[in-house]
Amino acid sequence: MKILQISASYKPAYCYGGPVMSVAKLTETLQTADYELEVFSTTANGSTELNVSPDSMHLVDGVRVWYFKRLTKDHSHFSPSLLIKLWNNVKRFDVIHIHAWWNLVSVLSCSIALLRGVPVVLSPRGTLSNYSFNKRHTGLKALFHLLLGKPLLSRCYIHTTTSHETKTVQTRCTSRKTFTIANFVKLPVNPLSKEHQATKVQDATLKLIFLSRIDEKKGLDLLLQALRFQQRPFHLTIAGNGTDSYIKQLKTIAADLQLEQHITWKGFAFEDKFRMLAAHDLLVLPSHDENFGNVVIESLSVGTAVLLGTGVGLADYVSSNQLGWVSSNDVETLSRFLHYADQHREQLAMIRERSPQRISVDFDDRHLLHQYQNMYQSVYLQNR
Repeated sequence: MKILQISASYKPAYCYGGPVMSVAKLTETLQTADYELEVFSTTANGSTELNVSPDSMHLVDGVRVWYFKRLTKDHSHFSPSLLIKLWNNVKRFDVIHIHAWWNLVSVLSCSIALLRGVPVVLSPRGTLSNYSFNKRHTGLKALFHLLLGKPLLSRCYIHTTTSHETKTVQTRCTSRKTFTIANFVKLPVNPLSKEHQATKVQDATLKLIFLSRIDEKKGLDLLLQALRFQQRPFHLTIAGNGTDSYIKQLKTIAADLQLEQHITWKGFAFEDKFRMLAAHDLLVLPSHDENFGNVVIESLSVGTAVLLGTGVGLADYVSSNQLGWVSSNDVETLSRFLHYADQHREQLAMIRERSPQRISVDFDDRHLLHQYQNMYQSVYLQNR
């Protein structure tokens, strides 16, 4: 089967966070299953461009990736050369899998594929959530969705990553069929030694970590506000990148709350993130909206418990498997959960012991690959 993956950004454009890593892990795993696979993307790398030859194919970790020059430097990612290449080659593929919405690469690629009779799988990756609709350009989004978005999506197959995302998407549009399959997540190859694991019941300082792209939707401001009520020793590591202006705003909040001595700003962390996660007691991700949350699985894979906002797609999974706690997105409730975790170190230790095995089973690559293969096969057979 010939599958074309289309994503407006692709690694090494890690500034876009989890979706870039998820798409790359998906394509690399599919490549091992002997699919004829290609990726169309752009040179997007935030406000800059990737250092690659545009409008040409590159072999990236075994995957054939075409990077096309974009004309716009914002999230529209308009790339005429990508669209021309797609128009001329779309019939070579059996399935087109498009990642994210609300950009010209996704919307116009979807239009071309459907116009030329090639089935489309769309992974919204959070872009069809209520938060996304209501965050910015709300009137324009509503009009576009009514006139063009809904008609296009009704002809697509939708891939969601959690039941939370499925419910949200189904309130926004219909589709030919919806498949709910978790993201592939890169897990540590070997278990970390005990010296890199943090939880010890007798430790005085509660070691907290926030590891994610630093953006308003992540709720980091709520976490800072909640920490002002902590009376026992704690330390927060903030690992991630974001705009200078927003990080400056958060640092001002921390200073006003007299939290500076309790916080380490690590910046972007990628290569050593598993050791970093394992060295902390609790990952805190109070996001207002998160269709999945790769870092949740990464944290649990090394035994570090999680405290999530209700808007995180994996909240139900964490709650049902007792791998952490889920808080509403308000300062008072978040503060209570932080206090609870601090007072119940034995629960943190229990999670550290059993979560790696739970994750290794539930997010095994072979298990997930089988589900993706079934999805593509189903789409292909329905359109022969």
